[in-house]
Formats: sequence, C-alpha cells, structure tokens
Amino acid sequence: MLKPVVFPAPHPTARYGKLSSDRGDLLFLTLFHKNEPDAIGQAFLIGYDRTTMSLAIFDLDNTLIADDSDYLWGQFLVDQGVVDKNEYEAANAKFYQQYKQGCLDITEFLSFSLRPLAAHPTATLLQWREQFVSEIITPILLQPAQQLIDQHKARGDTLMVITATNRFVTEPIVKHYGIDTLLATTPEFIAGRYTGCYVGVPCFQEGKVTQLQDWLQQSGESLQGSCFYSDSHNDLPLLKCVDYPVAVDPDDKLRHYAEQANWPIISLRGSQCPNVSNLQPAG
Repeated sequence: MLKPVVFPAPHPTARYGKLSSDRGDLLFLTLFHKNEPDAIGQAFLIGYDRTTMSLAIFDLDNTLIADDSDYLWGQFLVDQGVVDKNEYEAANAKFYQQYKQGCLDITEFLSFSLRPLAAHPTATLLQWREQFVSEIITPILLQPAQQLIDQHKARGDTLMVITATNRFVTEPIVKHYGIDTLLATTPEFIAGRYTGCYVGVPCFQEGKVTQLQDWLQQSGESLQGSCFYSDSHNDLPLLKCVDYPVAVDPDDKLRHYAEQANWPIISLRGSQCPNVSNLQPAG
C-alpha cells in the first residue's frame, strides 16, 4: 500500500493526501480530532490531481470515422441537387486528390466548399446537416474509435478533436463521440447567415498547430504527456509536437514516416481497440 503524501493543512485537524489510481492521483482530505493528531481520521475523496492527466487529441476524417466528412458533405449536396452535379462533383474530387497528395491550397478549397453555406438559409442547412449525419455519417462511425475515446476518458484525460473540415459539418459528428472540445476551420457567421468566408486560421497542416497553441494558452493546459491520433501525412506538423504521436490506418506517406520514427501504427477498422497503456513516447 502506498503511503499518503501529507500536505500543509489549512486547519490543525485536516490533512491532504494523494494516492495513485488508474485515473490519476486521487486527492483526499482526512479529518482528525484536534486532541489526537496521530489517530486515524475520516477520509473524504475531493477529486483527481489534474497534473497527472494528459491531452488526448484526435483527427476526425479517416481516423475516428471511416471516410472523409468534408468530401462526403460535398457529395451529399450533389446528390440532393443543391449544387451543379458535373461542376461541383469534379471540383470536389479534384480538391480531395490534392489533399491526399499534400498539395491542397486550403484558401482555394475553402472558397469552394463554404460557398453553399452562404447560398441557403441557416434553417435549411441545419435540416440538410441532420439528414447528412443520420444517413451518411452514422454508418461510418467506428466502434473501436469510441472504445479508444472511452479509454482516455477513464484515465481522466482531456479530449479534443482537431480537424481541417469546417465546424458546421463536424460539430454534430464530434458530439456523437461525446467529445466537447473541437478545433476546426470556422465558417464566418453574421446576422444569422453564413457568409461563405472563414474566420481565423484554417485548421490545416501548420494551422492545426497554431490553433492548438492558441487553445493551450487560453485554457492553461499543456502538451506534457499529450497524444495525437491521425491518419494523414498532412498532420505531421502536429504529430511532431506531441509526446505520443500515433498513426491510425495511415496513408502511405504517414506510414513510411511513422515506421522510420518508430511511432505506433494502429487500426480502428477492426473489431478490437488497442490499449492506450501500450503507447510509447516519441523518441
């Protein structure tokens, strides 16, 4: 049995202690009779030591879901007759190929992909989005991904999804996994309508690092003990920043880099979820 660490007490009959557990260090308060300071007192659990918990970051597309939500949203708009089939479908495929090749011009792409948001009332967009999530996204949610998230929750980690796909598309998907913190490309929204523009830094490649650094500064969290799960070589800038980078069903470029760097390579497309306790820090 571990001995509790005794901290300075704010009251002569109280002592603070800490014991290790599978969810981090438990903080407890023990009360003593003032005339018997060495007697065993009554202990009260008062929480977990946040300094022992870490940030668990997840990419979304082709990591937590089995396809790319940005591309699928574009195809959904084509199928609904919202956009011109021939023109939009060809452009959507072109941009997706550029993304996979690592040569996507994110500004050009966002000008294309956010345009339909500006062309329709918000209420109509929300109806389409609900249908999109129900019909297209729900079937590609990954149970092993949920299990992985649940493992990190059980450890008391802070959970975050960080994705290049815009917030309008991704916010309800992330909620399906029970994750509250989302960093994503943010469409501009003024006077109840989307404008077709974006605000801030696009959450893509180095932009993910920039958005995360801003969030860390505002939240007071740190990257100590942090991990990041991603499938894409576009995420190498952020993967190199964390203590535990993990390649998830990676593309060829990321797989090659991960093998050379001796990073863990896992799959969330099977029936079993890997154990996060087996992760090793980056060398």
